[in-house]
Amino acid sequence: MSNYIQISFENILPEVREMLIAILAEIGFEGFEETENSLKAFIPEDKFDKGSLDDFLGQLSIPYVETIIPAQNWNQSWESNFQPVVVDYFAAIRASFHKPISNVQYEILITPKMSFGTGHHATTYMMVQQMRTINHFGKTVFDFGTGTGILAILAEKLGAASVIAIDNDDWSIENATENIEANHCSKIKIGKSDTLNENTRYDIILANINKNVLLQNMKSLRDHLQHDGVLLMSGLLTTDETDILKSASENGLIMVNKTVRDNWISLRFINKS
Repeated sequence: MSNYIQISFENILPEVREMLIAILAEIGFEGFEETENSLKAFIPEDKFDKGSLDDFLGQLSIPYVETIIPAQNWNQSWESNFQPVVVDYFAAIRASFHKPISNVQYEILITPKMSFGTGHHATTYMMVQQMRTINHFGKTVFDFGTGTGILAILAEKLGAASVIAIDNDDWSIENATENIEANHCSKIKIGKSDTLNENTRYDIILANINKNVLLQNMKSLRDHLQHDGVLLMSGLLTTDETDILKSASENGLIMVNKTVRDNWISLRFINKS
């Protein structure tokens, strides 16, 4: 297991922080830790391209501090900062070292690691929030870019008949597998992949990734969705909406719901193709 590079930004505005997360995620950064005016981004040392990062940040004149984080210290770092997340008294996301949260319908236990998707970020929060109003009972679900596995776990808790969850990152696969076991899930099958390469069509597809990946896979997402099936996506800034809606419309997907949180959006579509 390799070391990680931590890139720290201080005294940045919320809109700048959100832009940095969106772009850094596209160039391989896998974890983010936010405060009101700072951001830490994490990437495996062997995937870190300092030249590309400097080219991007140099254009924006944004300073940063680079630190090497030994892999074995990551859990300790997360445990010292990770706090439970409660979404509308519907779902709570907590670690095993937190006390149980009783005033919610569903609890999800996760091991805090590098994988994206702890519920703290607006995109995961909105995905969980939207899943509350989607009927999962007896449905087949595909989780595209599962990260920590939170959305797959919630789908099973909501009554899904089966869930396929994929990610292209070894750390995420390891972390999601642990989290699936910790939540006593039995209907989730997890695998390493960055494409939808099965012939199966699903009732529900969950995709919390980023604009470029969603645009590149829009046709494939549509092709793997049942007629009248639901595609729920996030990882998108408000400025991404026009391009996403254009691509979705061209592929027979009709937007039926949108939520906004901290300049991020979550969009729900129905397949009418």
